[in-house]
Parts: sequence; structure tokens; C-alpha cells
Amino acid sequence: MADGRRLEPGAGELLEALREADWVSEDADEHLLPHLRRACERGAVPLRLGGASTEPDGAFLVELTWLGRPEDVRAVRAAIYALIGEVAESATYIRQRRDEPVGDVDQPVGGDSLFYEVATGMLAPDTRYAPHGHVLVLRVNGAFGGG
Repeated sequence: MADGRRLEPGAGELLEALREADWVSEDADEHLLPHLRRACERGAVPLRLGGASTEPDGAFLVELTWLGRPEDVRAVRAAIYALIGEVAESATYIRQRRDEPVGDVDQPVGGDSLFYEVATGMLAPDTRYAPHGHVLVLRVNGAFGGG
């Protein structure tokens, strides 16, 4: 067995970028939403896009409804990763969560939805432009059949 230290420098660069004032500098409605909407509308992912809004902390909250088989969390995750791929930049962090701690985020207890916290952006070593990024929260309703 081993540890993950090999990835620590790159992960650290993203963490440092997240702490920079104004790193989230582009309008998500303009730069992200059209790509997310097109992916859902063309059937690239079994998700229906509902509303989207920018939260007070700058995170872009996207409401989605799962159209696939209920309780197939692996399929939900695969669809979300494909959707994120529509807007991902060179450095990306993704974390699946539940509204309340349930002990196992893949189990159909404690509510019907999953959400994914995402940070994606271009870090200084990866772009000739100003480093920038996005913070998204993708809420998937109906993941466990209640949507």
C-alpha cells in the first residue's frame, strides 16, 4: 500500500488558488450555464437542469433532477462527472456529499438528493492568461427515487 503524496503539490496549488481573492472572477451564468444546459438538453447525461443561481459566497448552485434508475449512485456519479467535464478546466476538485451526514453517502437514507462540490480552474502554471476558476454546487434531486 502507499499514500497519495505524489499528488500533494498539485492539490496544494489548487488549494492556494481557492484562497486567492477574486480567483472566481467569471460570471458562471455566462461561462458555465450554457454548457451545462446543452449537455442536459442533448441527452449527454440523464439529468434535467432546473434552476441555477450564484450564492452569496460566489458558488454557482445548479439544481438538477436525476432521470436514471433510482438508487444507482454510481450512474449518478458518472453522469455528474460527465457534466463537470463540459466545464472543467486544468485543475478540478470534486466531492460528493449529502445534506446531512448519513455514514455512507451512497446509501438511500436521509433524503433523496446528493450534491457535488466542485472547484475547477486554470492555475498560474497552466495558462498564459490570468489564473481563474469556478466553484459549483451541483444538487441532484431524485437520486434515490423521490425526485
